[in-house]
Amino acid sequence: MNRTTRIFAAILSLVMLLGLAACGNSAPAAASPADASAASVPSGVEDGVLTVAMECAYAPYNWAQSDDSNGAVPIKGTNMFANGYDVMTAKQICEANGWQLEIVQLEWDSLIPAVMAGTVDAVIAGQSMTSERMESVDFAGPYLYASIVCLTLQNSPFASAQGKSDLSGGTATSQSGTIWYDSCLPQIEGANIATAAADAPSMLMALESGTVDFVCTDMPTAQGALIVYPDMVILDFAGSGDDFEVSEEEVNIGISVAKGNTVLLDAMNAVLSTKTADDFNALMAQATAIQPIG
Repeated sequence: MNRTTRIFAAILSLVMLLGLAACGNSAPAAASPADASAASVPSGVEDGVLTVAMECAYAPYNWAQSDDSNGAVPIKGTNMFANGYDVMTAKQICEANGWQLEIVQLEWDSLIPAVMAGTVDAVIAGQSMTSERMESVDFAGPYLYASIVCLTLQNSPFASAQGKSDLSGGTATSQSGTIWYDSCLPQIEGANIATAAADAPSMLMALESGTVDFVCTDMPTAQGALIVYPDMVILDFAGSGDDFEVSEEEVNIGISVAKGNTVLLDAMNAVLSTKTADDFNALMAQATAIQPIG
């Protein structure tokens, strides 16, 4: 082998050696922003406990009671217990995943901020799956489909209303931060819209006391109200051609979790996807039947 051949062989060997070294010691590909974001969001159930926030004042979705009857769950930091459709749903999800359930009581306007801050793992509180909320949280579900109705007193001149246009001239309210107040009531031409109520009980009390002529809510809340206030009547305009105009997202009720929490989202959807609308309605009927009166 002449000198030129030896030099060429040495160079070729060096190139091959460097190539093998590069293959063996190459750094892993950098994670995409989406992967990094997902990895940085804890599921919240690493400890085997699902912490769920709700008002505990929104029957038949959720309420507080003084004992653990009918499967009620302790409310963290209190001597009270939570029950209702939301609690029943949370229990089903926990049973399917082997988690313990912890209930935290928060005011309506504090629910989504608590999820965003990581104070709680999820909110199960009768929330509509609106695009506006989806800017802040992700939603599992739906876990219920809720139609929009009104409530008035049986002796009210509005008790015979056949459509929303028949409510013109009346004074109305609904719960703050809901599609009932923000989207539905403004659709009633000539209605006098009073200040929003802080929560569902306050909304119903405004009607019962005569402060307003009618309120706007969803069917489960209205059905639960009749148990407590039998002098009320439900105004359901479905099929009348003069009903409230709402999108699917506004009547689909979901469970909010932190943005990017795919582990919790997928685990919840795995349970909810096995349910039908009839299953949801049957469970809501159970909740309505056991809600406290007064």
